Amino acid sequence: MKVALLTVLIRLPGCRSLKEKRGRLGGLRERYGRNTQVAVCETDHNDDHDLAGFGFVATAVAATVVERILTDIETDLPMRVDGEVVSMRREWLR
Repeated sequence: MKVALLTVLIRLPGCRSLKEKRGRLGGLRERYGRNTQVAVCETDHNDDHDLAGFGFVATAVAATVVERILTDIETDLPMRVDGEVVSMRREWLR
């Protein structure tokens, strides 16, 4: 089994409340979590209005499948999020 983590930092310019933040980012879990090979959660900056950290864990039997899943997220996410993707980092887990 191959497992990798994609951590993403998102800046939310002009976001003034946690309620607004949830509204702007709420669809991430639903969109990417539909794939049974992906787990999604907010991992950092939970109490900040204008920053959000998300983790996407992908798992599959083959590393090429995990790579494809994370590449698809990296490509799609900047177009789907109502904010600016500041950074993305992949890490293979044992």
